[in-house]
Formats: sequence, C-alpha cells, structure tokens
Amino acid sequence: MAATRKVLMLHGYSQNGTMFSKRLGALRKAMDKNIEMVFIDAPMVLQPVDLDGYTPSELGSSAENAATSDPALTPRGWYMANPDRTASKGLKEALQTLRDVLLRDRYVGVFGFSQGAAMAALLAALLEKPHTYPAFLVNGEPPHPPFQFCVSVSGFKVNHPLASDIFGQSYATPTLHVLGKTDVIVVEERSRALLNVSANARVEEHEGGHFVPSIVSWRRFFRDYLSNPSGDVPSPSSGAISQSNSGTSTPITPGSNL
Repeated sequence: MAATRKVLMLHGYSQNGTMFSKRLGALRKAMDKNIEMVFIDAPMVLQPVDLDGYTPSELGSSAENAATSDPALTPRGWYMANPDRTASKGLKEALQTLRDVLLRDRYVGVFGFSQGAAMAALLAALLEKPHTYPAFLVNGEPPHPPFQFCVSVSGFKVNHPLASDIFGQSYATPTLHVLGKTDVIVVEERSRALLNVSANARVEEHEGGHFVPSIVSWRRFFRDYLSNPSGDVPSPSSGAISQSNSGTSTPITPGSNL
C-alpha cells in the first residue's frame, strides 16, 4: 500500500478550513486514496466590518452569527491588509500558527487559494530559508523540511517587508500557479509579482475567474499533479470554461482585504 501523501490546504480570505473542504468536495473525491488533504483554519477571526464585499447568504448565516456562534461558519483570514494591500496585521501570527501545524505532522506539499495561496508560497519559501525569520524556528531548527511542491490558485505575493526578506530574489520550491483568465479579484499584474520570484514555476490558466477550477479535466489534473508533481502531467486546458457552481469561489469583491 502506497504511503499517505498529506497536503496542507490553506483557505482564502473570509473562508475557513471547513468551508474550503466542502467547496472542494468534488476535488477531494477525485483524489487517489493515498492523498490526504488536510484543511486548517487561519488564526484571525473576522468580524462583519472586516468582510468587505462579503455576502452573508453565501455562508447560510448572518455575518454576526458566523463570527460568534458556529465555528464551521466563522469567517477567517490569514492577515489583514491596508487599502494599498500592504499586510498590516496578523502575518506573524499566521506564520506562528503554520509553524505549530508543521511541528505536529509531515506534509509533501501545500495547496492554497487566494490569500491562502499567497501564504502557501510564502511558507514554501520560508521552509527553504527558515533562518530568515528566527521566530519561525523551534530551538533554533526549522519545524519541517522544505515542501516537494506548492500549488497557488489565484495567488499573489504578500506585500510586507518580512515577505520580501523571505522571498529574496526568488524561491525554488516547484510551484504550480493556477490563474483565472477572467479573475478580477487577483489580476494578472498581482499574480505576476509572485511569478517573478518563483524560480521553478508551472503556470496553468482556466477560462473562469476567482475560484478553484473543478470541471473533470481539472480534477484529474490536480489528482495527477498531487500524486506526482515532478511527473509529466498533461495540461488540463481544453478550451472548456471552468464553472464555479461547485461553490469554490470566495465571496469577495475587488476592494477586499486581498
């Protein structure tokens, strides 16, 4: 029996691990039996005032109730950003949360969406150069080996001096960048900033917007890539439009905290 390959899954802004897992239900079901997707929560609990462009009906609850009562509906974020999209609060706490998660288990790679994708790439780079941020170390040692791969869906480069130090000129972890051709939340210019520091990048585009593509060709592609990221996995692009009816999109607008 093949060894289990655990993949750390990082949700987008205003989601949480439970929401992200449910929205990727079709993708989870398509995975090989030896792939385990591990969904975790970002540490920052968001309040209604933090949810710029947020639509309560998309979570099936009022924003007030989501933020205070049911953990499965609590919107979360990895950090807050200023209007100029500079990370202003929570980034160091998020890295500490991820450090603690990595201490408890071993993961072959990381898969993130939107703000979670930004954190996924930052985490991959930090594991290559852990001494860049001493607070990430445990007794002077990194909490986890470098990842074999990173998947960044609608990702971007975190805008913060700490992130600039961590990335440096580039990072080397093989990274699959998945971009939506009609994504108006994370536009090409923002994606390009992350691509520019990704020394070992593979770029795939889908015809849709700000969501994780989930049509059959993409589910198969993700399955094959997560099973063998260094293999010759054919592109999922076929000209078909990826639909977001699986609910994988994030309920936000371009003026949000991304």
